[in-house]
Amino acid sequence: MGELRKFVTSEFVFGDGARFLAGRYALNLGAERVLLVTDRGLMKTGLVDDVSSSLEDEGLEYVIFDDVTPNPRDHEVMEGAAVFDAEECNMIVALGGGSPIDCAKAIGAVVSNRMHVLDFEGVDMIPTPSVPVICIPTTAGTGADVSQFAIILDSRRMVKIAIISKTMVPDASLIDPETTATMDRELTAATGMDALAHAIEAYVSNASFHLTDLNALDAIRIISRCLPSAVDEPENMEYREGMMLASLEAGLAFSNASLGLVHAMAHSLGGKLDMAHGEANALLLEHVIEFNYPGATERYHEIARAMGLRGSGPAELIDYIREFRSSIGIDMTLEDLGVGEDDIPELAEASMKDPCIVTNPVRPSIEDVEAIFRRAL
Repeated sequence: MGELRKFVTSEFVFGDGARFLAGRYALNLGAERVLLVTDRGLMKTGLVDDVSSSLEDEGLEYVIFDDVTPNPRDHEVMEGAAVFDAEECNMIVALGGGSPIDCAKAIGAVVSNRMHVLDFEGVDMIPTPSVPVICIPTTAGTGADVSQFAIILDSRRMVKIAIISKTMVPDASLIDPETTATMDRELTAATGMDALAHAIEAYVSNASFHLTDLNALDAIRIISRCLPSAVDEPENMEYREGMMLASLEAGLAFSNASLGLVHAMAHSLGGKLDMAHGEANALLLEHVIEFNYPGATERYHEIARAMGLRGSGPAELIDYIREFRSSIGIDMTLEDLGVGEDDIPELAEASMKDPCIVTNPVRPSIEDVEAIFRRAL
C-alpha cells in the first residue's frame, strides 16, 4: 500500500487570450473592487491595459499596486495590504512574473489574517484562507500561479523566506502564452532554467509520486526542445507556448512534490545578494546533481533520457546541463555575479534552514553545501 499523497492546484485556463477572462473570473468570484498587483516594468506594456479593460467591461472597479521589485520584500507586501484596506478592495488580481504573483499571494494572506507576512514563514502557518486571488503569469518559469509557495525577502535579515501553504494556491490562473512575448532573451533564458530546475528537483524529490513524475518529466522534455529556440526566436509563439506549458507542468510538479538543494541554495543567494533567481538556479543545478546523483541514480537516468541522452551516468547529464545553460547565454559563474569565498559560510547556513532542503534526495551537511558553493564560484 502506497503512502497517502495529495495534489492541489488552482483552476487554470491555458491558451492565447486567457488574460482577457480576468474580469469574468473576478466577477464570478464575487469581486467588487480589485487590487491589481503588477510591477513598473509591466506598466510600460499593454498587458496592464488588457487586464484593466477586462475588469472595466464587467463593471468592476480596481486600483493598481505596482510597487513590487524582483525578489519582493516584506515591506512591499505590507504596503500592498495597506492599499488593499485603504481602497476597500475584496479581491486581488496579479499580473506578472513570480515577484508580483508571490507578492500578491502574500498580500492576500496578510489581509485575511491581520498578521505580518513574516509570521507565515514555514509550512502551514497561515490560519485563515486568503481573499480570492487570480493570477496571470507573464513569464514562463516560476509556476507561482499554481503553486503552494510564496518566496518573500525578509529585508532586515536579508534572507528569503518560504511560505508554503495550501492557502497560497490561487483561486484561478489565466495562463496566456501571448503575455510572454514581451520577455527579452535574458529573462526568457533565466525563467526557463528556473522551470527546468523545478522539474528536475520535483522528479528527484523524496515526496514525488506518479502525478508529479508525469508533469516533471514532460516539462523536462519540452524545455530541452523549446527553450533554446524560444531564446533565439523570441517572436515564435510555438516555442513560447511550449515554454508556458512546461512552466505550468513544472509548477504542478514542484508545488506537490516540493523542491531540493538547488532552490535552498538559490534562495540564500537571492536573499543575501539580491541575485536573479533563475540565474542562481542555473549556475547551481549541475553541481547539486553531481552531489545528489548517488542517492537518486535511476531518477537522474530518467531525466537524462527525457532530455534525449542515453542516461549513461552523471558526467553525461552534468556536461549536458552545463552546455545547455551556456548555449542560452548563462555562461558565467557565481564569482562573476559577485559571490566571494567569504560569503559562503553565511550562504550555507541560510541554505540549511530552507524548507526546500527537507525533500532533497540526499541530506547534506553544512560542509557539503559549502563545497557545492565553492565549486560554483
